[in-house]
Amino acid sequence: MSPKTSESRGDAGGGTAGGTGGARGVLTPARVAVGALAVLALIFIFENTRATRIRLLIPEVTMPLWMALLGTAVIGALCGAYFMRRRR
Repeated sequence: MSPKTSESRGDAGGGTAGGTGGARGVLTPARVAVGALAVLALIFIFENTRATRIRLLIPEVTMPLWMALLGTAVIGALCGAYFMRRRR
């Protein structure tokens, strides 16, 4: 056999170890913590359903509090994602 054939077989045999490492990277402690915080934030948002008055610079609008909280969370997540992307 040629060295190329041996190397390709070595890669095929080592594929299971590489696949396991990729699966371990999916559920890191940081991702689990962020997921738990996101679930808690959503529970908090949807528990606050009463209407409230919100002042947006000049106009004052009345909307359900959960919509204001969810909108603020989405804006915060988008800003965080934008700045993390720029850091790379």
